[in-house]
Parts: sequence; C-alpha cells; structure tokens
Amino acid sequence: LDKQISYLVINNIKPVIVLTKRDLVDIDELKDIEEIFKYYDGIGIPVFYNTELDRLKGFLEGKLTCVTGQTGAGKSTLINKLGSLNIKTDEISKALGRGKHTTRHVEIYEIGKIKIMDTPGFSALDLNFTTKDNLKNGFIEFQNYECRFKDCKHYKEIDCGIKEEVGKSILPSRYENYINFLEKEQWK
Repeated sequence: LDKQISYLVINNIKPVIVLTKRDLVDIDELKDIEEIFKYYDGIGIPVFYNTELDRLKGFLEGKLTCVTGQTGAGKSTLINKLGSLNIKTDEISKALGRGKHTTRHVEIYEIGKIKIMDTPGFSALDLNFTTKDNLKNGFIEFQNYECRFKDCKHYKEIDCGIKEEVGKSILPSRYENYINFLEKEQWK
C-alpha cells in the first residue's frame, strides 16, 4: 500500500484507499485497520470501506478514477457493486493463497457521473519510477515537519526532525516501510 501511495503522490495523482474486503476481517483486525485508516485520512488520503458505497460514489462523481491493487484485491468486485455491473471475477486460489489474474486489460466504465478504470492486478510493485533521493516526497506527512538538514533522507542523520516525529505524529509502520524501501529496493 505504501509503495502504491508513494508512486501516486510522486506522480501528482490523488490516492484514495478502499478496503474492499471488510467482511473478511475479524473485530480485532478491524480495530487495527480503523486506527490506520484514521492516520491515512489525517494526512489527506481519503479512506472508504466497501460498505460505504453511497459515500464512495459521491466522492468519485466527476472524476476519472483508476482502481489498482494486487491480484485478488477485489477491484472488479468493487466496480461491480458501484454500478450493478457484471465484470468477471474469480475466487482466491486456495492452492496458491492469492488472486487469479481475471482482469486482463484496462477498461473504463461509466457509472452515472463516475468514470472508473478497472486494471489487471499485479503481484509486486517496484520503486524504479523514482530515485532514492526523491522517495521521501512520496511520504506526504514528511512535508509537515521541519528538518534542519536541507537534503536529509530522514534515515541515518542525527537530529532529523522527521525521525523525531516517528511514533508521535508519524505512523511507525509508514516510517519503517520508508526505511525498508530505501534499503531493499533496486534504484536507478
């Protein structure tokens, strides 16, 4: 999720999060998800559940929206629910424990005043769309805090203002993902 958000933010595309399988999580998981959703909403990323279709439709009206995510995430199923469509979907593979590639091409659907693109899922997303130095710009909450170093990567520097906010104003898992991406991705 954080890779996708970074990609969108760096490319000036407004991210929106939709939990498409709320019915598959238990109460404890849902509480954790709600806390994480509050954080994302607080940094300016709208969040929705698949049970809020009217609210989601209102948000999407007048926009061209591209639904992306891993194979089996429920992209086509969500579009079906938004517009009473009959896009082909499939079960999660029990043998592989992941989604099957059902959507094989990009298609735009018009649902009232909504234009929404269904896209094929993917199994992995790399960060070769940006540079290691630019990755921090994909974490929009970093922009809200002062750092005394002009070219700080918010990584190993001492007295970094961003690092000081982790656990206070910055969600630790977001920062941990940022560090993971810096250390483990292949960079151009």
